[in-house]
Amino acid sequence: MSKHILLLGAPGAGKGTQSKRLAAEFDLEHVTTGDALRANKDMDISYMDTEFDTPRAYMEAGELVPDAVVNEIVKTALSQADGYVLDGYPRNLDQAEYLSEITDLDAALFLDVNEEELVDRLTGRRVCSECGTSFHVEFSPPAEEGVCDACGGELVQRDDDSEDTVRERLRVYYENTEPVVEHYRERGELVEIDGEGTPDEVFDEIVDAVDDE
Repeated sequence: MSKHILLLGAPGAGKGTQSKRLAAEFDLEHVTTGDALRANKDMDISYMDTEFDTPRAYMEAGELVPDAVVNEIVKTALSQADGYVLDGYPRNLDQAEYLSEITDLDAALFLDVNEEELVDRLTGRRVCSECGTSFHVEFSPPAEEGVCDACGGELVQRDDDSEDTVRERLRVYYENTEPVVEHYRERGELVEIDGEGTPDEVFDEIVDAVDDE
């Protein structure tokens, strides 16, 4: 039977990596808000009484796509998936309540990682200025410090990986998305995963949790 899995966690908790592995392990669709938006950017939303008639228009104007539009896109993506791992949605309580109206979850998993560990993970990323390959000073360092293994280009820290920017991203997450975690915890649906182990340890714990559902 196909599974419906929600993966929650702060930026840097490893949701993207673990979602992809989980989707492959159980033969599920990996549904992310970003991918769903890109796949449906020309969807006709003129009937929704929004500022623009397509998601693309919001994206090209550099504006946030409204919740109502994101909800509709996620609904479309989930309806087309036999089973799924949902990653990056819901981001707030309204979206969580909408999600419960359109689908039933088999598991809501939360990757629990403390803030200082998240900051270390996010500020440690280095990107090649030439080819864009990503490294991490601790978890996947280049053979030679500051030099890209792939092309020999200079490795740089992106502006959005600076400590100030990372802490602001986390502040926004705690303000908006922590209540979503609490929502599933109060409903007795949340499975808490220790996200501070190695990627393999975390994955094994996730698989055990899904198998138990």
